[in-house]
Amino acid sequence: MLRDTMIFLLGLAIATAATAQQALPPPTNLSPEARAALAADAARPNTAKTMVERRVRSDAIQREIGDRMRARYKVAVEDGSIGGVPVRIFTPKGWRQGTSLLMNLHGGGFMVDSGSLTENIPIAALTGYRVVAVLYRLSPEHRFPAAVEDGLTVYRALLKQAPARRIGVYGTSAGAILGPELIARLKTATLPLPGALGMFSGSADLTGFGDSLTLFGDPGMTGLARIYAGSVDLADPLLSPARGDLSGWPPTLCLTSSRDVLLSATADFCRKLDAAGSVSQLVMFDGLPHAFWAYVEAPESDAAFGTMARFLTAKLGSAGK
Repeated sequence: MLRDTMIFLLGLAIATAATAQQALPPPTNLSPEARAALAADAARPNTAKTMVERRVRSDAIQREIGDRMRARYKVAVEDGSIGGVPVRIFTPKGWRQGTSLLMNLHGGGFMVDSGSLTENIPIAALTGYRVVAVLYRLSPEHRFPAAVEDGLTVYRALLKQAPARRIGVYGTSAGAILGPELIARLKTATLPLPGALGMFSGSADLTGFGDSLTLFGDPGMTGLARIYAGSVDLADPLLSPARGDLSGWPPTLCLTSSRDVLLSATADFCRKLDAAGSVSQLVMFDGLPHAFWAYVEAPESDAAFGTMARFLTAKLGSAGK
């Protein structure tokens, strides 16, 4: 019953967001490639009804888009395990041991993998850093803090390969919720914080997602957060870090778009970081939906990945150092 409820809520959130997006014509300044990707997204059939079917479908989309990205960026991809946690490792050409490292927490509503390939191939190529994507335990089988604990296990291992100041953590959507949660966990455990955080279309306060969810999404997304949280109070700072102490936070790039269901949540977190005296930067793209950088052929995606890579290399140092 719980799994059926989770699937229903995910489908409701996705369907309502898509309907809201389609009701508005795309802005005239979008590239032809972005327009084509939006149309293809709207036309892509989704017949998955069970959790297994949704995960199979998501994995197939990852492979489809990931293959196109690999052909373009020539990044080596291998599966492995760190501390018992499955990972996916991305190594760009010319990478050398001892340089900076990146750790990714993928998107997918906490319950599918919708980014472990597509979020990381361009970033590895553009930064020159090795990227380790954490294939964390998924909801609803595993609730908070299981995914954060998996991220913590991998991060501890990476600390043996590079100093914290040379490690960057980033993620999209659910991964951009897990990233701030991991930082809050590191602060509580008085562990060294990474040199940079990428929070791409996410939230750091699960008690509410702001006006953009009303405009482009559906309250079903709040239900997904509630199921992920399990019995934990949504206002707990370890679950909703924006409600805790944000001083001393690592430099953070908050990246979103004007038709992103999590635009409000991303911008609100960036503002709170700034108010706490922590370094933060907000970048918003125009007229594009949630996590649009999966549109591999669109120049707007190139621009987004370029923004991410420049921020990370500026904070962590060039790959050659």
